[in-house]
Amino acid sequence: MGDRAGRKPAMILSFSLMGIAIAGFALTPPEAMIGIAAPVLVICFRLLQGFALGGEVGPTTAFLLESAPPNRRGFYTAFQLWTQDLSVLAAGLVGFILANLLNATQLEEFGWRIASLLGAVIVPFGLMMRRRLPETLFDASGGKRERVPLRPYLWVAVIGLVLLASGTIGTYVCDYMTTYAIATLHMHANVAFAATVVIGLSGITFDLISGAISDRIGRKLTMLIPGIALIVVIVPAFRLISAHRTTGTLLAITAVLYVLLELSGVPVVVWLTESLPAGIRSGGVAVVYAVAIALFGGTTQFSVTWLIKATRNPVAPAWYWLVAAIVGVIAMFAVRETAPRKVVQEKETSSTVER
Repeated sequence: MGDRAGRKPAMILSFSLMGIAIAGFALTPPEAMIGIAAPVLVICFRLLQGFALGGEVGPTTAFLLESAPPNRRGFYTAFQLWTQDLSVLAAGLVGFILANLLNATQLEEFGWRIASLLGAVIVPFGLMMRRRLPETLFDASGGKRERVPLRPYLWVAVIGLVLLASGTIGTYVCDYMTTYAIATLHMHANVAFAATVVIGLSGITFDLISGAISDRIGRKLTMLIPGIALIVVIVPAFRLISAHRTTGTLLAITAVLYVLLELSGVPVVVWLTESLPAGIRSGGVAVVYAVAIALFGGTTQFSVTWLIKATRNPVAPAWYWLVAAIVGVIAMFAVRETAPRKVVQEKETSSTVER
């Protein structure tokens, strides 16, 4: 839809569906009241939420990139991940507050409903903002719709899928820190939710910095430097958390890991969006992103939990993430630079050498 009708109607539709899903999920009566219909409704609303999220990423990312001046695309597009991390921060704060106000039974019975309904409050404001946005599709495509052949961009999709899968596994391992701290490290729930707050703070602090850096030194180098650093620190970081099960260690290590992950991950999204022409940009980003989330994000926490139980080793999540990070860095070497400033510099250098 985003590549046919425009970015704006696609964004309005996806956000409306998201609002329906969140509100429906929170307001579903308990099983004691409506029986088997309760879990069926919950599953349906969660599926609708996932469908809406899959339709949200493509047009919003395309919109941000197309709204940006050429030499600031990285910074503008980074707002996609920045807003995601802002929501993680908000969720972490809500969870932290509820964990301090309610006991475990209350959290399980109705605390999660409060959190979901708070998230639904933003929907009307988001819809009002989106209705006022300009359309960018037809400016980006030269004012006309052209059929874009898919074959030349299959390689971009494959590399993008590998890169996003690697980053998604890292993100979900970091998100798992809350469960990990409670179930494996046996820490209190409010400490665990504090790790989510740290993840959100780290993201909103460094997402835009990463995007701006990628505009200056290029997408590829901005991916590689923190990506390689992440490979070096993942296993030692988890060993430290396991050996020193304190609040300070958990929060500090979580911050370091997530900062490196975001510094490396932002230019991946920018590169993928920038590598696709306007006619398939929204759909291409959405499909690659959705496949990466479904196949790798959705299975990460189950896989990590199974590994911990099977090996009885609290460092098991690190090895799972390490493999994904190595595969991701290998894929980064296959990336062709797309940052306008770097592309112009490379062409000028090549022209000078030829002369």
